[in-house]
Amino acid sequence: MNSLQEKQAIYEVLCNYCRGLDRMDKALAYSVWHDAGTALYHDIFEGSGREFVDWVWDAHALMERHSHQITNHIIQVNGELACSETYVTVVLWSLPDEDGGQREIIGRGRYLDQWSKRDGKWAIDHREHVLDMQTIHDLHRGYVNAVSARDTTDPSFKVLSL
Repeated sequence: MNSLQEKQAIYEVLCNYCRGLDRMDKALAYSVWHDAGTALYHDIFEGSGREFVDWVWDAHALMERHSHQITNHIIQVNGELACSETYVTVVLWSLPDEDGGQREIIGRGRYLDQWSKRDGKWAIDHREHVLDMQTIHDLHRGYVNAVSARDTTDPSFKVLSL
């Protein structure tokens, strides 16, 4: 593969991470880390990548909805090793409280990832997450599409079935 193909392969792993969390596809979320991969989410979590997925799974289960978007990304590849910085926005909606009120939490930060390619597969060896800023406010709901789901009933599973 050339450098652009390697970068695209890494970018797709980053997208799979977001998809794995938002569609609650745990196997997909696990797959972005090598078995010994580690995660440091400053002031939030430190441990293995797999432990992070388990931890965030419980946290996301306490939310009504969540959405992860990645934007600016810089990927540097050197043979079977790579590093990247990827900007991320995470939006979380809390479950309604006893009065029906909800909160929206918006985090903006960066994934600083160290990668290696093993057996033809790119995965994270170490992730450092820097939460640059966060806002929390009362949620005033707008439109929510009823077909959007955090499981295999989401229409994306039919589209991405190749």
